[in-house]
Amino acid sequence: MKVIHHTDADFPDRLREMAALSSLFDPAIEQRAHAILAAVQARGDQALLELTERFDGAKLSAGQLPVTRAELVATSLKADKPLRAAVAEAIKNITAFAQKSRRRNWQMRNSHGAAVGEKFDPFQRVGIYIPGGTAPLVSTALMTVTLAKVAGCPEVVVCTPCGQDGTINPALLFAARAAGATEIYRAGGAQAIAAMAYGTATIRRVQKIFGPGNAYVVAAKRLVVGHVAIDLLPGPSELLVLADDTANPKFIAADLLAQVEHGSGDERVWLVTTSGKLIKAVEKEIARQLPKLARHKFIQRALKKNGWLVHTRTLDEAVGLANRLAPEHCEAMLSGARKFSERILTAGAIFLGSWSPTVVGDYVAGPSHTLPTGGAGASFAGLTVDQFQRRTSLVEYNRAALKKALPTVEKFAQIEGLSAHGRSAAARF
Repeated sequence: MKVIHHTDADFPDRLREMAALSSLFDPAIEQRAHAILAAVQARGDQALLELTERFDGAKLSAGQLPVTRAELVATSLKADKPLRAAVAEAIKNITAFAQKSRRRNWQMRNSHGAAVGEKFDPFQRVGIYIPGGTAPLVSTALMTVTLAKVAGCPEVVVCTPCGQDGTINPALLFAARAAGATEIYRAGGAQAIAAMAYGTATIRRVQKIFGPGNAYVVAAKRLVVGHVAIDLLPGPSELLVLADDTANPKFIAADLLAQVEHGSGDERVWLVTTSGKLIKAVEKEIARQLPKLARHKFIQRALKKNGWLVHTRTLDEAVGLANRLAPEHCEAMLSGARKFSERILTAGAIFLGSWSPTVVGDYVAGPSHTLPTGGAGASFAGLTVDQFQRRTSLVEYNRAALKKALPTVEKFAQIEGLSAHGRSAAARF
């Protein structure tokens, strides 16, 4: 990991390097993603199948893209008790949290006495991308599909990569079905985003696309906006730990290592602290813990590229840096963590204290783990159930209310030179 101290002569330059845009905004990745999208838009299933063979090594026919009901039933029957219990517990917490944050219809009277308000309807057909690759993200199925179900979306389409033999991890299939998926397809990468955005003969287009993915998936999501809506830009995982000298270096090391084990190599982690002693202790803990981890090669690659240990002069500087980086996850291992969290304004999710590791948010706490990365947290929030709801405003005037509004309507029409606008209201009298 890269270590920088506030006393270093090049400290500002190193901070700028650290805050540089992530792989989500790499022009070369965007160009390749654009080519993939164009191919699927032009040639549908044919391009989708060719790209699936090229990138996933699976030679499929169009008829093999959908996961059949028989496959799902068989997977469900094979699910063992511990898996069923884990999935049920996660769904319970995610559902409870989503039900609290679901938007509800409302109405009021405006100054004219007219009824105005909003109604919230579930999107009728949504698409959800679930990463596969080296780590089938069973938890992502729960953290996305469950929200669609709570929102009431009748058609929930899941796309996820398959192995070279065409199979999908059975635990992932079980979780997706348990959470409420209505269709599941063997399709991954930017080509899956294209299929959901444009539609093919096999996969009908959706209204909105959700879910995390690698840099190509996120680039594809950005490029299809307008053809469909998207949730946010959740790419390779990130964790920033804000810590003072009360923090436990063993906990910090374990949490940093956990968030870089996904395998893309583009994950990013930071420890930002006022304690030089803590930085040295965390370095020792990482060296001790890393060799024991099954995915240590993936972790080493990510740490070398995007692992930072930052020594700041004050906690105010540390919080300012956290807001500048807008991390996906931010752990506040500080004395008075809740007080400091009020000043953290761009993180996807904040974990307070030493007993709230990011992993509980990844799996079971309740809020969705689909969060903005690559600095997108400065303008995007994490995934919430209301993003599966479509907002529509409602306006209902009666004769008396319209008469009261008429002078103002006519004045605006006069100012804007749009006489037909004024006449539209006045004609009723």
